[in-house]
Amino acid sequence: MTHPSAADRVAERIHVIPDFPETGIQFQDLTPVFSHGVAFRVLCEALVDPFEERFDILGGLEARGFIIAGGASLLTGAGVLPVRKAGKLPRRVITEKYELEYGVAALEVHEDQLPPGSRVLVIDDVLATGGTALAACRLIERAGWQVAGVSVALELQGLGGREQLEGYEVFSLLQR
Repeated sequence: MTHPSAADRVAERIHVIPDFPETGIQFQDLTPVFSHGVAFRVLCEALVDPFEERFDILGGLEARGFIIAGGASLLTGAGVLPVRKAGKLPRRVITEKYELEYGVAALEVHEDQLPPGSRVLVIDDVLATGGTALAACRLIERAGWQVAGVSVALELQGLGGREQLEGYEVFSLLQR
């Protein structure tokens, strides 16, 4: 009997929602993965395994990246660095602005959150155009930390995300 791979376990639980949040978008909903204990654990393990012993902390991108980084934190013993949308953190922050298809957004971290040189593994659910992940990497480096890599559950191919992250090690469990 063969056992399903981590990719198979995760893929079978992703729901594709057509025309969300707007017409023409095929939204990849990973919340069913999060609500299934075995699939969620397998996902968390799969996203940190390629970077084993090469990170000090998990940088979870708001919002679904928080969930994955939290689960992976419990498995690895590493803490979580919340990489937040602008205006959500109470202390002094470093901000990185980036462009979206429909405007400008920003990510922030507390400037004193980690010691200099800390190795941060960026974690998120989906890599599409790469703008958010690239902004997170730039933010981490501006804070004086190192990007250990970028690890995502699902990479949407043909949107240029991996190309945006040239120079960073990128792992994606699934590609569609």
